[in-house]
Amino acid sequence: MDTLRRGCWFAAVVVLLAAAPAWAQATAQLAGTVRDESGAVLPGVSVSMIQVDTGFTRAVVTEANGDYVMSNLPTGPYRLEISLQGFRTYLQTGIVLQVGATPTINAVLQVGNLEQTVSVEAAAPLVDIRSSGISEVVEQKRILELPLQGRNVTDLIVLAGAAVQSVPNVKSMPGSVFTAVAGGLPFGVAYVLDGATHNNPYDNLNMPLPFPDALQEFRVATSGLSADNGVHSGGSVSAVTKSGTNSFSWRAVRISPRQTVQRESGVRSARSRWQEAR
Repeated sequence: MDTLRRGCWFAAVVVLLAAAPAWAQATAQLAGTVRDESGAVLPGVSVSMIQVDTGFTRAVVTEANGDYVMSNLPTGPYRLEISLQGFRTYLQTGIVLQVGATPTINAVLQVGNLEQTVSVEAAAPLVDIRSSGISEVVEQKRILELPLQGRNVTDLIVLAGAAVQSVPNVKSMPGSVFTAVAGGLPFGVAYVLDGATHNNPYDNLNMPLPFPDALQEFRVATSGLSADNGVHSGGSVSAVTKSGTNSFSWRAVRISPRQTVQRESGVRSARSRWQEAR
């Protein structure tokens, strides 16, 4: 009985350790340094990230060297609030965190009261200086607007560049694609959906991704892969589905397969010719 109990505990620990890096792939990380106007670092500063759509809040305190790190942040739009007694509150809006991103935002606090606020609008895209890899994010706008054959989102992986798609094996799962990234093999690409491995154990290709309306975005990494990708060294595709917000919204979609549309148009043209003949 003791041996069985120890085995169960060991299996649970292995599952948790394996899930930790996978969860990180479906989220983002923010880091930076807080200084005053003279350039000196400020320890003990309160740093908060508030997600605009859901109200989700993550708060940390800067270290002795003025640095802060926020890991496992859900994707989406945020605003950054930094405050310290004796300084004006720093407020930055327009921050959009994408899947797998690790941007850096440094802040400079000005002397003043907490009630006084220095607002910054993040018009420029965030710069990722912590990762040495090359990757491309296919956002929701392109997923919904670009034409897709069979609504298969994996066809958009080639937009990231350095990717070639070929005809899959007849024995592969429907929805799987043969996509080679950066000269690697098709079964060397790691697929992750919401932090969980999404490779088919049978042939190590991808399992079908959700339909376009349910997918938020996905990132295709072509080089500089981290150890999170495990045995897949050819590339990685990290996808994340949409999450709910505090406001109600809905979207109606009417799907008309091409073959059906052609058949309906053919019936109409034949009917119009018959009416003309009468």
